Amino acid sequence: MGAMTSPSPSAPKPARARNAAATRSAILAAASHQFARESYENVGLREIGRAAGVDPALICRYFGSKEGLFRDVLHADHDETLLDGVTEAGLPARLASLVLEECEEREDAEARAAKMERLFVVLRSASSPHASAIASEAVRDDFIAPIRDRLDGDDAALRAGLALSVLIGSVVVRNMMSLSSLSEIDQDRVRTRLVKLLENALATG
Repeated sequence: MGAMTSPSPSAPKPARARNAAATRSAILAAASHQFARESYENVGLREIGRAAGVDPALICRYFGSKEGLFRDVLHADHDETLLDGVTEAGLPARLASLVLEECEEREDAEARAAKMERLFVVLRSASSPHASAIASEAVRDDFIAPIRDRLDGDDAALRAGLALSVLIGSVVVRNMMSLSSLSEIDQDRVRTRLVKLLENALATG
């Protein structure tokens, strides 16, 4: 998975007729790319508006504030279909496939990319006094809960959190730190070891 980047700054796109839903979607997409690339404090509504082709004032009209926009970026179109039909026994392999880009169906690949981009947004905002509480809420509701709900036994939330920690570490090594160590190793070996780590994280006792 290559490093995610936001659209390059450019002049505002020509005004065009579009309905409210399309405008909102364009703003959310532009904001997601920006927040995934820069920390919360370094992202401005002017840059988001330029990327989306709208006046920054329109962003406030739709979302109220940058904080409101950030919250909607993390919760927009929340989709748990990546884990549809996955049993507890199948969780380690399925979670590993998200990091290793092994989603075969186009819809799954697009959903995985969106989920990973949101994870980048969370990581970029972790140190922000304004955004960290919103990010923590999103982690709990949109990342940990879907895993937890598929687990039996005690400490399901803790086990789900540990599994997410393994995934985050893998994403950081492969992308945010621009390290190639995992990419250079035979992917079957990486998958085997990653699945084992996730099995241990999700295990009871």
